[in-house]
Amino acid sequence: MTVEMIFVALMIVLMLLGLLFEIVRADLIVFFFLVVFLLTGIISTEQALSGFSNEGMLTVLLLFIVAGAIQKHGIIENYIDRLLSRHRGPKRSMIKLLAPVALFSGFLNNTPIVVTLTPIIKKWCQKNGIAPSKFLIPLSYVTILGGTMTLIGTSTNLVVHGLLIQSGREGFDFFQLTIVGVPIAIAGMIYIFTLGYRLLPDTLGAKEQIREEVKEFLAEAVIEKEYEHTGRHVVEAVDASLKGIYIIEILRGDTRIFPVTPTTVIEEGDHLLFSGTLNTIAAVQKQKGITLITGTDQTLDSMMDDEFELIEAVISHQSGLLGKSVKSTRFRTRYNAGVIAVHRNNERIKSRVGDIIFKPGDTVLLLAGKSFLEQHMHENDFYVVTSLAPPEALHQSSAKGWGGLALLLVMIASVTIGILSMFEAMLITVVLLMLFKFIDADEMLSYIQFNVILLIASAFGVGAAMMESGLAQFLAENMLTIARPLGAIGIIAILYIMTNIFTELITNTGAAVLMFPIAMEMATQMDMDYMGLIVTIAIAASASFITPIGYQTNLIVYGPGGYKFTDYVKVGVPLSVVTMVISTLIIHAVWF
Repeated sequence: MTVEMIFVALMIVLMLLGLLFEIVRADLIVFFFLVVFLLTGIISTEQALSGFSNEGMLTVLLLFIVAGAIQKHGIIENYIDRLLSRHRGPKRSMIKLLAPVALFSGFLNNTPIVVTLTPIIKKWCQKNGIAPSKFLIPLSYVTILGGTMTLIGTSTNLVVHGLLIQSGREGFDFFQLTIVGVPIAIAGMIYIFTLGYRLLPDTLGAKEQIREEVKEFLAEAVIEKEYEHTGRHVVEAVDASLKGIYIIEILRGDTRIFPVTPTTVIEEGDHLLFSGTLNTIAAVQKQKGITLITGTDQTLDSMMDDEFELIEAVISHQSGLLGKSVKSTRFRTRYNAGVIAVHRNNERIKSRVGDIIFKPGDTVLLLAGKSFLEQHMHENDFYVVTSLAPPEALHQSSAKGWGGLALLLVMIASVTIGILSMFEAMLITVVLLMLFKFIDADEMLSYIQFNVILLIASAFGVGAAMMESGLAQFLAENMLTIARPLGAIGIIAILYIMTNIFTELITNTGAAVLMFPIAMEMATQMDMDYMGLIVTIAIAASASFITPIGYQTNLIVYGPGGYKFTDYVKVGVPLSVVTMVISTLIIHAVWF
């Protein structure tokens, strides 16, 4: 190994560790290492900037706009609402719901589909006495599987398509991945409807009428002079006026009382750090002599009027809030919203609400302005999941939604028969959507996930560094040493497994870009059809089922479904194995 190769390998390891431990946003980490490779002369300026002008990346940008324009008019929500209105048991309803969702995901961005459907499905489950945990992971998995069926089904496919074109080769045909995507989508749904359904947790109890939010939140309250139980033991106060809450810690001046015992005495000025349901938090606020504190040092009373509502949102793994405290983000100023409470699944957070450091998947309870959903429904910092009083008119004419979808299908047909390239088709679609006032300029910008674009574009330069330093060739040679005795099917399997590990630990597009040069080098050394290996990394990079952090949709349903990290492992591992086996066999049969 040369000094240059060792340096690049060390930087790649550091980058992967940064992504794994979520030091800052993923796009900023990858961009930082892109700059490092540029400044150290590993790659040229042209190579560093190649990702920002790559056809696949620019197509992803345009597709965000097209999907947002169609999503805006609510055609998917209306269709799902009609489907769910005829409840015929959880399994039959699941099949009726998820099959069309898989089809939608082949042509639209799956992230807004999951963001839109999560609150609808959750409320429907609660109304019908079904645990939402039985439906939300399947929703995420089905959109991932559906996305593998076409070129535009997921950003991963478009990025790999762009890499092929950039390398001077032909990109994917629109339905080239369908030969693998459809079988794994069908097999995956059969698994989800049978064994997978049984493995899913019944978090909220399917036999209970789930009428209330039972998720625990962390909150903080100050004991005032008027509180009637001042000077009494905690157990007495809880039994009398604080029923249903769990007092984690008491902050008394500079003293922290932990653990809190039943005989701990409550005093005036104490800050109670407690967890409870949405209902119990509201009940505490009603007690005389108790003031509920938000993360922005505003009391609930000072914020509550006709202009505010309660919002539940999930922190994105691309969020600019990651690694920052509630207070330092200045929610009140930035979003016209105060953080009342934070829930981190089964982990109790032992700090003041204002001092909580945000992590991906955190569910926050916000008191926000009535316009919050409309203004921030496409916000990259978090996924808006639900509201106690959602605005009545977030969507415009559904006729426009169907018109936008029809336009998309016409453009897809033009790509399929070879009249236009995918980039040209999406560019024309966006222009027509603007021309016919389906969207305006401000909306167009709000639909673009610029952090995802930065991540993808930066990853291109990192991939170039692996090629220029010889690291890609070195890794390919060592992987082939292991896989060569197993023949072509062994090479496909090893490449699939490596890509899938990367996508579970970092991101799907990042994994695809890192593995692309390795796959091309393996194809060259073995004199194999490169397309088979490139299809392998495209499918493997998308098929993220084992962790909530590997794919955005998994993270979106993490908090609302009340899942543990281990739930993804338990349900996702068998699905990953099924997907890998079917993909490997089909790719081997078709391309080798």
